[in-house]
Amino acid sequence: MDFEGRTAFITGTSRGIGKAIALDLADRGANVVSTGKTVDGRENLPGTIVETTEEIRERGGDSIWCQLDVRDDASVQTAIDETVDAFGGIDFVVNNAGAIHIAGFEDTPPKRFDLLMDVNARGAYATTHAALPHLRESDHAHVVTFSPPMPARPAPGKVAYALSKYGMTFIAQSLAGELDADDIGVNALWPVAAIESEATRHFGMGTPEDWRTPQIMCDAVAELFSRDPTDCTGNAFYDEELLSEAGVDDLSSYAVVEGSEPGPMSAQLFDPEYER
Repeated sequence: MDFEGRTAFITGTSRGIGKAIALDLADRGANVVSTGKTVDGRENLPGTIVETTEEIRERGGDSIWCQLDVRDDASVQTAIDETVDAFGGIDFVVNNAGAIHIAGFEDTPPKRFDLLMDVNARGAYATTHAALPHLRESDHAHVVTFSPPMPARPAPGKVAYALSKYGMTFIAQSLAGELDADDIGVNALWPVAAIESEATRHFGMGTPEDWRTPQIMCDAVAELFSRDPTDCTGNAFYDEELLSEAGVDDLSSYAVVEGSEPGPMSAQLFDPEYER
């Protein structure tokens, strides 16, 4: 899939899924804007948005980095403005930046609730809102949020986190209807299996046998962005669903541990009854 000349604005590209998607879209020809809070390296947390941009350039791609806090409207607007100054517009918005806190009600004080809502639901809203005038100028505009399908289910033990992620999906599907006349595709995407990342390791979400590589999300995003935005909007996809529609039924190459069969841990985080 060739995205030559397209510009992708991606939140949270220091590491993990966000970085993988930034590199993958750049390899497919897109101009990539690497954004996030981490500019200086940390001993206990690898990766910065600067390193992601440098790696893209070393591979022959075109990229800039913009320090961004999705909770700060001025920061978001500045990053959008810098993107348009550098590349002339925006075609793709990937709302990847996220906060995770999987804990019960008593262990989630209101301040933590606010952080989850501000980074996840509000962050996706603010980023898309700032990019909207430029998405309208594109002839192939797509927005994707990394959030699970609706309808929402009760989520004892993780109510704040679940609400913030369902909020992202609700925003995406609502915007899809509102922006239909603008020919902008707005969708949600969520992995079925857990994806190897600093987050899965930090929060103890299984073992390597339970994980897939971020490449499955890269390929799902590429498939989504290759579609006509006027025909593909308002959906909440699982990665496996998108790839199956594209004719990819053998997912074994995405397993972190060769020969393992990762279960639907990520899907069941929000839908305990999910089965393939």
